[in-house]
Amino acid sequence: MKPVIGFIGLGLMGKPMAQNLLRAGFPLVVWNRTKAKADELTKSGAKLASSPRDAASRCDVLITIVSDPPALEEVLWGSQGALDALKRGATLIDSSTVSPDLARRVAAECEKRGIDFLDAPVTGGTWGAEKGELVFMVGGKAAVLERMTSILSAMGKKFPLLGPNGAGQTVKLAMNLLLAIQVDGFAEALALVTAAGVPADRLMEIFLSSMGRSGVLEVKAPMMVKGEFPASFPLRLMHKDVRLALELAREKGIMLPAGAAAYATYSAVKDVSNDDPDFSAISRFWRK
Repeated sequence: MKPVIGFIGLGLMGKPMAQNLLRAGFPLVVWNRTKAKADELTKSGAKLASSPRDAASRCDVLITIVSDPPALEEVLWGSQGALDALKRGATLIDSSTVSPDLARRVAAECEKRGIDFLDAPVTGGTWGAEKGELVFMVGGKAAVLERMTSILSAMGKKFPLLGPNGAGQTVKLAMNLLLAIQVDGFAEALALVTAAGVPADRLMEIFLSSMGRSGVLEVKAPMMVKGEFPASFPLRLMHKDVRLALELAREKGIMLPAGAAAYATYSAVKDVSNDDPDFSAISRFWRK
């Protein structure tokens, strides 16, 4: 019999991840702060929990994927928090992007309660979530990961163990720092070309046949050229992730000059955006 899975957080990534668990035949209990986001899942057979605590009390494995550290803390330790309701022997998998320190704090609290824990943030975008082709960056124990393989396989294609708890979050912050800098770099190149009077599609023509190509830019560069930014990864979340990376760098006593410069640009665009655009909207910094 398959374990009952609780799933908290049905945003751009969480909802398709939960749908893939349903398709794989896992019994599913879901909760989201905005209840309507669960409607499609409940019509497909998921059960709706009344709170994070309720979801945790009804499952064997709880997966969380929420927006930021305060949201995760509220879900786990709030007045209707999940942590105290998880059964001894249950497993918690957190796929949010938070600090390594918070991941280790969750791990310590789980250990006190006899609960296994993996920090397992994801990369692959909304299209990867929809196709079940995410990459999980896992921190924790090998034996726990082995037991969770069938569950993670329903949502992703790779789930390497990167080290003890906190390692998954460390690598995720480094990865998103790299993506943020790459997209910022293309935005600067685009600004330079267009300011010099060369059409943007001329840059795209060379970019797509050069060493400058990359997976993220093949997706984001056309959006920047068009000036259209439907969110598959909101700028507000990338801004948060770069901030967390810079905070980790300060803790470790290293400088990230390119990351700091990119953060300033993301901050400037975020502060004047009235919508909730994709992080490729950083190119707005140069638009008049």
